Amino acid sequence: MTIRPLVILPDPVLRRISDPVGPITGEIRTLVADMFETMYDAPGVGLAAIQVGVAKRVVTIDTSKEEGVRKPQVFIDPEIVWSSEEKRVYDEGCLSIPEYYGEVERPDRVRVKFRDLDGKEHEIAADGLLATCIQHEIDHLNGVLFIDHLSKLKRDRVLKKFTKAAKRDAA
Repeated sequence: MTIRPLVILPDPVLRRISDPVGPITGEIRTLVADMFETMYDAPGVGLAAIQVGVAKRVVTIDTSKEEGVRKPQVFIDPEIVWSSEEKRVYDEGCLSIPEYYGEVERPDRVRVKFRDLDGKEHEIAADGLLATCIQHEIDHLNGVLFIDHLSKLKRDRVLKKFTKAAKRDAA
């Protein structure tokens, strides 16, 4: 397992739409293992493959809150098939937009269809933090960032800050 470098805003890779995975290969299994290693190291609760520069529809999530307890979940080619009318506001952050948080309103509950690492199809209902996390990560697969759900003023401010930092780091 390898900790992979995270793609950071304003890198245009984050706006790419990820491709379906297709057959589960050794390469995909390695990607998933590396994604968990990278996510836990960061630390974060979710990671989309595009955040490590791989444009495949793969998501890793672990929303366990207990110290020392891990409950890793893998979602391959995830798709939201239903979302509730009721909304929930959550203060979201993102490993690709370090140390920035913003309140995002999303459906409170979702049903998501996906495949596991054995290629088996599943459908689960999620609410609370898991529902928010799934929606956030699937947004990544579609080239959407959580800041896109904020006001134009806040989004522009964040983009400006990260663009300036990227230019400074490149110099």
